[in-house]
Amino acid sequence: MRPGLRMPKLDGPIKLRRGFTLCFALLLSTLSAIPAVSQTNRDDEEDKNLVGTAVVLRTLDKVTATTKDYTVKIGDTLDYGSLSITARHCEKRPPTEIPETYAFLQITDTRLNGEGEVVAASSEDDDTDGTIFSGWMYASKPAVSALDHRVYDVWVIDCDVPESTMEDSLRR
Repeated sequence: MRPGLRMPKLDGPIKLRRGFTLCFALLLSTLSAIPAVSQTNRDDEEDKNLVGTAVVLRTLDKVTATTKDYTVKIGDTLDYGSLSITARHCEKRPPTEIPETYAFLQITDTRLNGEGEVVAASSEDDDTDGTIFSGWMYASKPAVSALDHRVYDVWVIDCDVPESTMEDSLRR
């Protein structure tokens, strides 16, 4: 130890308790302020998102190794192979922010027997209506909320936004 430096003297457990109490109070006050700030920022971001009229999907048939892009209007259903894909909602961030597109999709699988007749869902399945996916898909993170199907892959590419809405977001 250098001659000019001295360790601070602690007078027993009383000073230690005060130090822990102050540190704990400071930590709690800091943590309690974080949710309020993040919630405010989240609300501002949600107001800025552009709501689309149609979602652009890319499909992959794993058997034939072919991909195809489809534009599905919100509320409409795309029949692709044994899948029925219904687009419920899509949004994207304005062009002035980091790109992100997301859509709420509901996908059902119609199972057929060898003669082309619809087979009722088995008792092993959770959903009796054949729903295999219902949730948000993100364009930048397809693996986060991917469709897990043995024959097909489906992912979001873009969200079609009317030109007037896009121009308004650029003016802000």
